[in-house]
Amino acid sequence: MDFNIDVLIVFAFIFFLASFIHGSIGFGFPMVATPLLAILTDIQTAIILTLIPTLLVNIVSIISEGRLLYAIRRYLSLALFAMGGSAIGTFILIITDSEIFELLLATAILVYLLLEKIKFNIFWIKAYPLFSKLFFGVLAGCLGGLTNVMAPVLIIYTLESKYSKSEIIQASNICFLLGKIIQLFLFSLHGKFNTNELTTSAIMLIVVSLALYLGVRIKKNIEVNSYKNVLRVFLFVLSVLLFIKVAI
Repeated sequence: MDFNIDVLIVFAFIFFLASFIHGSIGFGFPMVATPLLAILTDIQTAIILTLIPTLLVNIVSIISEGRLLYAIRRYLSLALFAMGGSAIGTFILIITDSEIFELLLATAILVYLLLEKIKFNIFWIKAYPLFSKLFFGVLAGCLGGLTNVMAPVLIIYTLESKYSKSEIIQASNICFLLGKIIQLFLFSLHGKFNTNELTTSAIMLIVVSLALYLGVRIKKNIEVNSYKNVLRVFLFVLSVLLFIKVAI
């Protein structure tokens, strides 16, 4: 797919916004960037464009929370399960029509927005820790492979497992990092990349780096609740736009 200069400027704004949000609150890059890009292109192209920048975003987010080796040891098994699920979801995305996955993405965003309104009580997460890690890891990976969004599933699991904010950030970013690595491999294996998309994705690393730096710098000073309220409204509008796009 060829992109003219006007489209590239819009892409740069999308990547900057999504990266800034992710840097400041520890998550949000794929959830913001993917639906916006999907409105302009399609879900598969949106995921391909975000692949390389997402790797940078995840690595910076993981490192910024500290205790890197401890985090890798603790969350590696969950991330490996997510990696397997991502391989399944990506393969399905490659071989099928992607329009329905835009609906799935919009639905996943709405589910995410409802999560904090619901009091979870999934007792078997603690009763069966290995099974729950496998179940939620694979499910999150499948959703991430299909839509680029793992957050709804991972938030359910991490909240029920009583993770702290820092733990949630590191666990989700490590899961997404491994998911993106296997997705990058599968897209390459099936020849889904073209030079224009790869070049565009690489150029956006400049914008992403700047926005991440600014976001991480203000993370400790930001009033999180107000910021999240703005983000929720923004994501709700995006999900509605995706539903409208598919409907017409």
